[in-house]
Amino acid sequence: MKKVEAIIRPFKLEDVKLALVNAGIVGMTVSEVRGFGRQKGQVERYRGSEFTVEFLQKLKVEVVVADEKVEAVLKAIADAAKTGEIGDGKIFISPVDSVLRIRTGDLDGEAL
Repeated sequence: MKKVEAIIRPFKLEDVKLALVNAGIVGMTVSEVRGFGRQKGQVERYRGSEFTVEFLQKLKVEVVVADEKVEAVLKAIADAAKTGEIGDGKIFISPVDSVLRIRTGDLDGEAL
């Protein structure tokens, strides 16, 4: 099993959700996050004054999938989240040793 974490632009959430559902993913976690990468923030204007917003608002989408679904999930997220502009985000993949569904006690693949 693998945990796929994608940092995406907030307005791309619906596209990413639909792509994941179409790829057969039935659950995901979404968190509001802030950060910066190569973009190094952006300059905003408020009442005639310029200021730099260093930490940009993004969303983190997390899903845990079986190993054989990782490539499909990667492609679905990357295609749905891409705008072609700097700041589109990143996708991280981590191994997951075990999963337990609290309600039923199901383990690993059955818990997904």
